[in-house]
Amino acid sequence: MANELAAKAKEAFVDDDYDVAVDLYSKAIDLDPNCARFLADRVQANTKLQNFTAEAVGDANKAIELDPLLTKAYLRKGTACMKLEEYRTAKTALEKGASVAPSESKFNKLIDEMNDSSLSVVIDVPGEEAYHIQPRLFGKVVPEKCRYEVLSTKIEIRLAKAEIITWASLEHGKGPAVLPNPNVPSGVSMRPAYPSSKKAKDWDNLEAEVKKQEKDEKLEGDAACNKCFREMYLNADEDMRRAVSKSFVESNGTVLSTNWKEVEAKTIESHPPDGMELKKWEI
Repeated sequence: MANELAAKAKEAFVDDDYDVAVDLYSKAIDLDPNCARFLADRVQANTKLQNFTAEAVGDANKAIELDPLLTKAYLRKGTACMKLEEYRTAKTALEKGASVAPSESKFNKLIDEMNDSSLSVVIDVPGEEAYHIQPRLFGKVVPEKCRYEVLSTKIEIRLAKAEIITWASLEHGKGPAVLPNPNVPSGVSMRPAYPSSKKAKDWDNLEAEVKKQEKDEKLEGDAACNKCFREMYLNADEDMRRAVSKSFVESNGTVLSTNWKEVEAKTIESHPPDGMELKKWEI
């Protein structure tokens, strides 16, 4: 009787009637609760219904306990755990299944897929429960080229993509991937184009002209001086900028130095121009 119910359940599964399949497998299991094959088959039906937790994984664990050599139980547990984003558990189940059935290529294929498209991070926090995150990534990565760095306030992880695509998000299934336009060389500006009866303007060329005009503009007096200092500051390296800021602030605007080694270890005194006197105002 139990085998007949399981056969009908299999027919329902083939017809994509997964609710009926789960119900029939459940009746077969009630008649023969120690049949690992029935439990493993119910895992597959529950997986199709997105019932991954207690139903699918629980059945898979029990099937493995009853028959440790039932390879499809390991495969279906691994699949269900992948859907739950429990990749460490999934990988353990698949590796065990691969050891039981070395000739089954499905196990190694799924393991390789997880290695290339999943991230597992475990952070031990003293006195607290370990922080654990293991998302399935949006796309595949090259594990040997990925890097991580532990900093004082964060952990920085750099992932090397296996494919030249733009990820819509970090995690899998959150938007479509965007392929690069093969007809547009890198570095070319892509500005939005709008329908118009007017002649199209070359905005890149216009921007370049404005910058050239600003550069060639002839200024006099304070304006010319300010422009000179601004360009000097913008083109300076970090040490030069620090020297300029420190000397100008500490000297009350009377000294401007670009030598950081010279001003780093001392306080810059004020030096008013000839004929002028420095005064401190009490507020």
